[in-house]
Order: sequence, then C-alpha cells, then structure tokens
Amino acid sequence: QVQLAESGGELVQAGGSLRLSCAASGSIRSFNAMGWFRQAPGKQRELVAAITRRDGTNYADSVKGRFTISMDDVKNTMILQMNSLKPDDTAVYYCYANGALRNYWGQGTQVTVSS
Repeated sequence: QVQLAESGGELVQAGGSLRLSCAASGSIRSFNAMGWFRQAPGKQRELVAAITRRDGTNYADSVKGRFTISMDDVKNTMILQMNSLKPDDTAVYYCYANGALRNYWGQGTQVTVSS
C-alpha cells in the first residue's frame, strides 16, 4: 500500500512562492493520475491541479498561470510550484493519487499567505 506525504507548506507573504512536494512510499508509475486539492477553513475541498499520463495537466481557473504541477517517476514525487501567491491561496493542501484499485490521500500541508 502506497503512502503519500506532503511537505513544503509554510507561511509566506503575498506575491511569494512555495514549492510543495508529495513523496510516495512506492512507485507512482502505476498511478493513472495525481493531483493537488486544497481546503480552506469553512470551505469544501477543491481541486487545484491535476496531472494524468494520458491528458496532461489541468488547473483550477484561480491558479492558472501561477501554479505548475509536475511528476517525477524516478523520484516518485509530485511537485506543485506556486508563484504569485495570494491570501486566497491559504488552505491545507492535499496530495491525491488515482491508483488502479483505490485512491490515495496524503495528510496535508498548511499553506498560509499573509497580505
């Protein structure tokens, strides 16, 4: 059973950048898709960015042009590069993977953007 662990979340000023990592305990080659979700206080969890082997990348409108998602099959990691951060980006960010038999979630990493 693969486990996912996020890292990289911290407090940053508006306009700054962060790089989130999602490390898998096993190979990610079997995953059909991976992605990042986020959940702000009092709000529903929402998709931020996704990457699939067949269709490429997909982003929420609110982060297009600012965030970039990528996968590294050698390091078994997924990266979310976040630039030009805004206070509205404040949330817990969760790593997600769509496996052949089940889906996987990480525990989340807190991103806080101060104005």
